[in-house]
Order: sequence, then C-alpha cells, then structure tokens
Amino acid sequence: MATPLRVLVHGGGIGGLSLAVALAHRGHTVEVAELRDELDALGVGIIQPSNALHVMREIGVLDACLAEGFEWEVLTICDPTGAVLAKIPQPRMDGAPANNGIPRPALAAVLGRAATEAGAVIRFGTTIADLTDDGEGVDVTLSDGSTGRWDLVVGFDGIGSPLRKRLYGDRYVPEYTGFANWRVTVPRQGDVQGVVMSTGNQAAKALLTPITPDDMYLGSVFAEAEDFRPDPARAHEELAERLSAFSGPVAEALTHVTDPSAVVYSRISQVTVDEPWHVGRVVLAGDAAHASTPHLAQGAAMAVEDALVLALSLDGFDSVPAALEAWEARRRPRAMFVQALSRAVLKQETGTATTPEEDELLKIGIPGAAHVLAKAY
Repeated sequence: MATPLRVLVHGGGIGGLSLAVALAHRGHTVEVAELRDELDALGVGIIQPSNALHVMREIGVLDACLAEGFEWEVLTICDPTGAVLAKIPQPRMDGAPANNGIPRPALAAVLGRAATEAGAVIRFGTTIADLTDDGEGVDVTLSDGSTGRWDLVVGFDGIGSPLRKRLYGDRYVPEYTGFANWRVTVPRQGDVQGVVMSTGNQAAKALLTPITPDDMYLGSVFAEAEDFRPDPARAHEELAERLSAFSGPVAEALTHVTDPSAVVYSRISQVTVDEPWHVGRVVLAGDAAHASTPHLAQGAAMAVEDALVLALSLDGFDSVPAALEAWEARRRPRAMFVQALSRAVLKQETGTATTPEEDELLKIGIPGAAHVLAKAY
C-alpha cells in the first residue's frame, strides 16, 4: 500500500498486538481498542512453535520472547506412570527454535511494549460501540464516546468476538466440544526439558510444559458437562481427583498445587466463519474467524500468522479490498487444516467416530502436522 493506512485493531491479545507491531513498523497509523484495563493476559503459559517464532522474528521480538521463556526441542510421550514411550524431535522453521514455552503475561508484555515502541496506541477500557462502513472507510464510535474514521478495522477479539456478532449475527457461535482444559503453574522439574505428554485412557491426558527455567505448567484435558465449573474453594482437589490415575512426574507436579485460585479452567470450544472473513473494510482474524481445539498447540500461532500475512498483503496491493481477498485466500486453507486435524485428534482421543476425511488427516498425525506447519505460510 503506497499510502499509509489508518487501522483500528479490536482486541489487544496476541494476534492483535502482533498486527499492531507489524503495521506500525510499516508506517501505518494503528490504534488498538482493548476492553481490559491492562494487558494482564488470562491463562498460565503458551507454546510458541517454530512457525509462531518465525513471526516473532519478523516483527522484531524473537529475542525478547526467548529471554522470557524456555526453548525446547523434543516432545516426550509417557504412560500414566511417567515411563517414556517415545521422544519426538520437533522441526524448526527458517532458523527459528523448534519451540518456546512462555508465560502468557510475559508474552503480552513483550508484544505490548513492542507495539507502543513502534508507534501504535493502545486504548484500554474501550470497545467498538458502533460502526458504519461506506466502502471508502469505516466510521467508528468507541465505548468511551470518541469517534474516528479508519481505512480498515480488524477484529482480533477472540472466540466470543463481539465484532463477529455485529457482522454475522448469531450465525457463528462457539461450539462447546464437551471437553475442558485445567492448567496450573508449578515449579519445573529438572528432567522436563520439553513438553511431556502422559496419556492414560480416553478420559484423561496430562501435559507438563516448561515456560521458564524455573516454572512449567501442568495441563490436563477432561470431558466435562457444559455447565460445570470448578468449586472455587477446592479446584485444586478436583484437579487432583481427575489425575489420580497418574504417578511419576504428573503426581509430583500435583504436590505443588495447593491453592485453588491458581487453577485455570477453560472450556474447549471451536468456531468457523464459513463466509468470507471480511465484510467490506471490516475483517475478522485469529480465533474470531477460526478458533480450534488446542490439540496441535497452534491457536496463537495461527493468529500471529494471520497478523503478519495481513500486513504483507497490505504491502502488496493498491487497495484494501484486494489485500483482504488475497490475505484470506492465503490464510484460509492453512487455518482450516489446523482446525480440521485438531478436531480429528480430539475425536480420536475420546473414541468419537471420525469421518473418512478425518481418518485421512489422522494419518498425518500431530508429529506430521508439526512438519507441515514448519514450512512457509
């Protein structure tokens, strides 16, 4: 784009901040409307696979991410006792490390700092109250009463995206999968040098993920009723009950889980916008457009890829509509691959019947997917 654009990013999560950095570095005027009062980042830790780290390098924050996290190279598969069943080396992309575990608050701080240093403005405590797209620009009223006109509005506002509802009504609502994540930060065990996945049966899986030299998080996936919520007074005990069949490293990690408020519980849902991801000059990206289950650890990676490719597409075309068409044509197949395989793995792990198309995807598997996704996007 020869002329710098005015871009409003709705949502200051990982994808939105990555886009703000990429666009601000290119000379565009960027504001981020973030509903929260600070970049406090819900959750515990996150895996940055090689393709996500490639994006971090492209926007200039790779070293900062690695300094805050824990690089790792090998996925270890164990039985419920902790006995090693397999060690699977992870692929690299264009010289980036294979993986980095990082606390979510640390990643939010890195990206927020990079966005403001690049010239983007983060407006906390604000959301879009109204907008009108006349084809040449978008007039926006924010919740604080301020108004502005933008060349492009990008919704990186998550799986519950208010912007998606504004564009499509109730046609695309998150679908609960019947499973939920339990996660909690614990001291890193010395022999946890990468993700350690322990599988029991179709009802239980536990992962140990290093996120700093001192810390890791214990994550587990269980079938849960849609209306279930952990008891605030005994969430740690409920987690221990669910993991009672595990010994070894998982059981050792549980000995450090004594505070119920430290346990983070989140239902696993998914959503796919089957229509074009943009309506005029308003576009959805990341989980707002294509939220997946976490089985490939690629949700945030898909969001930051969306961000960088959108910035590159705006570089390469003379009009916003043409750039958005090209961006979606490039992004949709890859995001749908991640979503479809993630869903197939979930079905496989839970004994749910799979389709012939899903059976073909499962032949690729999680290790094969890592190699597919470690190629240029």
